Amino acid sequence: MNASDILAAVNAGEDKDWEFKSARGGMPGSLWETYSAMANTDGGVIVLGIRENDGDFEVQGLDDPVKIEKDFWTTIHNRGKVNANLLANSNVRIVPVDGKLVLFVEVPRASRRQRPIFVGQNPLEGTYRRYSDGDYLCSRDEVGRMLADQSEQSADSRILLKFTPHDLDDESLRQYRNRFSARNPNHAWLTEDTTGFLRKLGGWNVNRETGEEGLTVAGLLMFGNEDALNDPSIGLKFHLDYRERVSNSIADRWVDRLTIDGTWMPNLFQFFQRVYPKLIIGLKLPFAYQTLNSPSLFTDPLRSGMSPTHEAIQEALVNALIHADYRGLGGVVIDRYPDRLELSNPGTLLVSLEQLRHSVTECRNPLLQRMFQMMGACDKAGSGIDKIRQGWASQKWRWPIIEEQLKPDRVRLTLPMVSLLPEDSLARLRLVLGDNMGGLDGHEVQALVTADVEGSVSNHRLQQFSSEHTTDITRMLQDLVAKGFLIKDNYGRWASYRLAEQFMNSRHGESTPDTDSGHGEATPDTNSGHGEITENQQQLLKIAEPARKKRQLNPEIMRAIIRELCDGRYLTVKQLAELLSRESNGLQRWTLRPMAQDGQLVMQYPDNPNHPKQSYRTNPAWSAE
Repeated sequence: MNASDILAAVNAGEDKDWEFKSARGGMPGSLWETYSAMANTDGGVIVLGIRENDGDFEVQGLDDPVKIEKDFWTTIHNRGKVNANLLANSNVRIVPVDGKLVLFVEVPRASRRQRPIFVGQNPLEGTYRRYSDGDYLCSRDEVGRMLADQSEQSADSRILLKFTPHDLDDESLRQYRNRFSARNPNHAWLTEDTTGFLRKLGGWNVNRETGEEGLTVAGLLMFGNEDALNDPSIGLKFHLDYRERVSNSIADRWVDRLTIDGTWMPNLFQFFQRVYPKLIIGLKLPFAYQTLNSPSLFTDPLRSGMSPTHEAIQEALVNALIHADYRGLGGVVIDRYPDRLELSNPGTLLVSLEQLRHSVTECRNPLLQRMFQMMGACDKAGSGIDKIRQGWASQKWRWPIIEEQLKPDRVRLTLPMVSLLPEDSLARLRLVLGDNMGGLDGHEVQALVTADVEGSVSNHRLQQFSSEHTTDITRMLQDLVAKGFLIKDNYGRWASYRLAEQFMNSRHGESTPDTDSGHGEATPDTNSGHGEITENQQQLLKIAEPARKKRQLNPEIMRAIIRELCDGRYLTVKQLAELLSRESNGLQRWTLRPMAQDGQLVMQYPDNPNHPKQSYRTNPAWSAE
């Protein structure tokens, strides 16, 4: 990182996660909260000597940069101020920028064994994270989950005292052994009884120090019966949900759903068996399914008969199940749309997004991973993300999107089933740029296509397509703005870019976004005055009627109405404003964002709160208690 990189970031207000502070009066006290927040989220850069003025930044410089740097090192080694120093000498340096001196501090993401990084001496009172455009103090539950992730003992290896094999579903165990036997017919483990077989898999364990033995969390999650899985003594918030939608319209909820409703045995093995066949419906196979002999076992595509795309989907489903933090909120949720799959699970990534892009992974539940591996549903640790990429590359589909969401902690993987360079999108660009695409290179064309297909483009999103340095991506996006091809929205970490009006005009005469196959997020107008309102839209208007009739409404009643409107569906700010008869900006600022921060709503684009297609859905895990 050199002076030109910092100046480019100052001019752009972004590039990774940047925080600018004046430091004219000495070391700013908020610096350590930002250090904690960056370390506990995804890292970032702090630059002292930069002043913000109405959203713009200017290089102010430091009066005594040597003293500021010395004070910084003194404080970061003071365990009364901050609990750990993650920085090497190369992470902190004085840099001349625009004829002035600033202090550059690069904060890495803390590993799971280092988190939480906190200010003061009590992690429960001084642990921060980055959310939206600022730092926030973590709750006790968030700190507790960070401390639990530090442990050498995996989350799924905990012994559940007083739980026995009677708490397992016999049919699930039998079906699993059949799959295991079909893959490994001569395996020595097949001679074991139920307890012995579970011990080999990691579903049963013995504490050698105390002599206590019993089912592990992994064993119960994989094979447990419904009563045992719902037992509050296990300390889990267990929930599974699969939903299939026939369109992206907000008026349509789902045509197929599998959730915990008493009609099936809701353990991870049965969920996998039922959901995977639903996810691959319509995908072409290299050759026909091969059916196992067991009449009670579902027709299973053996790995030798699977295309790379089938393997990618299988890996994605298993990853959601084995990386989930089952103490977190919301459970594992799988959504199938006509043009994409979305898989989300509670918890945070145990490695940074940068490490994940280079196939560096850590598994939160390695015993569950072993169980799926032994039945042939996943490969060795670290290969899953590569298989997903290879499967999508084989179809020339747009790259998968991995996102972390906070409050509540969730990880979401979106698998777009849309061409990397859709011909209809290229045709729209050619109408403006000409047949040679205005002389733009491949990276620039990809940026414009992404903005067209996904509604916006960001530095973070393009990093998933390219090996270019994040600073180079920022410069490219700035150049496209200067050429009049992109318009920048927002500043800082959440900056995004949308196509300029000249490209949007080229859409005239084309299909609307909710019917255009190139667009995953439809935004139909629920109250535009054009055409008839559908039955479901009429229901939304009925729900919103109290707000439409009364300008001054109790805030709790308004929030309850919004939760009901957004139950099971995403609604944009515009749609909610029209339904509620409220002004969009005020509704988002004073109601929707606070509800998202409070965990009542989830954002469709949590890493980009100002996304032009931002929409909100009720968080199924939220409780008013």
